[in-house]
Amino acid sequence: MKQVVQNYKSGELAVLDVPVPGCKPGGVLVRSAFSLISTGTELMKVSEAGMSMLGKARSRPDQVAKVMQSVATNGVPATYRKVMGKLDSYTPLGYSLCGVVEQVGAGIDDVKVGDLVACAGNEHALHAELNWVPKNLYSPVPDGLAPRHAAFGTVGSIALQGVRQGEPQLGEVALVIGLGLIGQLVVQLLTAAGVRVVGADPDPSRCELAERLGAAACGDPASTAVENAVAELTDGHGVDQVYLAAGGGSNQPVELAAKLCRDRGRVVDIGKCRLDLPWNAYYEKELDVRFSRSYGPGRYDPSYELEGRDYPIGYVRWTERRNLACFLDLLARGRVDVEPLISHIADFDDAVETYRRLKDGELKAVAVLFRYPELTAEAEEEVQPAAVSVAVPAVKVQPSPARLAKSPVRLAFIGAGNYATSMLLPHLAQREGVELSTVVTTTALSAANAQRKFGFAEATTDLDAVLGDKSVDAVFVVTRHSSHAELTRKALLAGKTVFVEKPLALSEDELAGVLAAVEESGNDRLQVGFNRRFAPLLHEARERFGARTGPANLRYLVNAGRLDHGSWYLQQGSEGSRFVGEGGHFVDTASWLLDADPVSVYATAASGNEDLQIVLRYPDGSTATISYVTSGPSAFPKETLDLIADGRALRLDDFVRASVYGQKRWVSSRLPKARDKGQNAELAAFVKAVRTGGPMPVPLQSLVATTAATLAVQTALASGAPVTLARAL
Repeated sequence: MKQVVQNYKSGELAVLDVPVPGCKPGGVLVRSAFSLISTGTELMKVSEAGMSMLGKARSRPDQVAKVMQSVATNGVPATYRKVMGKLDSYTPLGYSLCGVVEQVGAGIDDVKVGDLVACAGNEHALHAELNWVPKNLYSPVPDGLAPRHAAFGTVGSIALQGVRQGEPQLGEVALVIGLGLIGQLVVQLLTAAGVRVVGADPDPSRCELAERLGAAACGDPASTAVENAVAELTDGHGVDQVYLAAGGGSNQPVELAAKLCRDRGRVVDIGKCRLDLPWNAYYEKELDVRFSRSYGPGRYDPSYELEGRDYPIGYVRWTERRNLACFLDLLARGRVDVEPLISHIADFDDAVETYRRLKDGELKAVAVLFRYPELTAEAEEEVQPAAVSVAVPAVKVQPSPARLAKSPVRLAFIGAGNYATSMLLPHLAQREGVELSTVVTTTALSAANAQRKFGFAEATTDLDAVLGDKSVDAVFVVTRHSSHAELTRKALLAGKTVFVEKPLALSEDELAGVLAAVEESGNDRLQVGFNRRFAPLLHEARERFGARTGPANLRYLVNAGRLDHGSWYLQQGSEGSRFVGEGGHFVDTASWLLDADPVSVYATAASGNEDLQIVLRYPDGSTATISYVTSGPSAFPKETLDLIADGRALRLDDFVRASVYGQKRWVSSRLPKARDKGQNAELAAFVKAVRTGGPMPVPLQSLVATTAATLAVQTALASGAPVTLARAL
């Protein structure tokens, strides 16, 4: 299929051939009929992509701050690879469309194949021939509503949510500053609600259009026309609400809002404009400044948008989806008219040229639609978490026979997210004797990006085809946590050597399923991405520390930090707790240093946050305490480790420096470039095992024990008592 994409580094726009997205449960696959170009948001993104690197940095200071934090945590080289990887990737455009349901995923019963739906979301309603859209981001189109009009559903929801934030009442007067696409819709929605509207925009044609669509008066904000109209309509008191629908770097909109708003009026920010509020003006009138967050409640909430969990209507009357349905209803009943806003309809194949004309100012437009010819004519005609056991399953399988050495080793990747493309594939793409065969993703564009950047021979969304390919020697599972166990199970049954990123499983049942596949197939060729035990600095420190005779005490402080709002790591219902997701790293490192698997787990949590204290006991009496904290300062090192035994001490400082104290003191040189947490060495060991058929880098029983101990943390938290890890017979 075809999709409009942009390279943020070079600014290149393209209509790219990418694999068809898979139809996942909880959503529908939609074939586009019309998609809407946001002449505000999208053109701003297109313009930013054409800037120099300095210009990009100035336009996104929030991203610059994240980059600096990454430098402090991961070092310059890793951060550079990560940032350049993101910049030099194709990113999608679009977030508002109308199309026909082509396939219905499991759990969907409100639409069927052939239904017309309006879709929203900058990850799901893209300028593409096909999109997978989750349940809460689509709405059926009312009978009789033209698809080209229904394609306005998302931007209409944005305008509608802004109006709701203003709480307009019958007979009030409102000022709308900025009469672009959103501003024009706000004017019509306010008029439909019985509010008299004054508009402000420097473009005379947009002022004229707004007046035709219901505004009482419009004019240039720099002239006296707007002020005079407000004075006349309000008897000099000022407007009840101001809606900021303008963009750009001028502070004029917020200053005009304060000047023309009545005492204790409301100012609602919908667009992305400068907001240096003049304190005296806003204070003296006690103005109520409000923000409108995109389409409405549910936006940026993964449990709502991706998992389909609705908010009860008694508590949240207007969600994203209800706003979308409401706007479509207003369109169908003729209360809002978007036809006058359509400046141009372009064929989808002409997308690149259309963006160029918009960017250069050759095409002046309020709204532009892409038309998808294959469907246009036809469309126009018509929760409890699983219990965690304390048992550590025993691995019951005969060792795989040795195989002849093979080169090159052919590898396939399932998933091509940020970790895969920044921490794994750069090492593998440069490794001699490795051939990157196929990359499989559920979203087409990520597969195409990975294929282009790392040289995969093929990109696809067909998992079964890859697992059935006998020429593929090993499969990497680098997807979201909830899919790891099932994908690993399938790959093992297909006879593949498997590298799965942590965690191996989110529950005892998932772990049992993986081991059942090992037993059924006789294939125990499995590695979990516990890379820290392969870190060169930690290896050297362990060697300097030497063998021990008595029990040891190990302390591991993990300053995990807070996650950004909206991170999928926070989706505990589907992806497991944060510690289950990454805690195996630290359990494995402790067990490797102590050369044993834990026999019991105790855990306690600080009240009100995710900070955990976990104590692991080992057969020889050694203990490991893992302090996993999310409330620490970002400037503090992420990982520090101390091991004390037999009168000696080992210290690791965030994989930058290590030291050993005994009869003699040893201190490593500080790493000059970056923290090496062992990914490269781990991959080298894995590839060698695949090539030679030799033993896997980590015994399978150790991987199982680490996973079981990590899962047991939740049981320990719930019970408040130590949990024994009894190895099953």
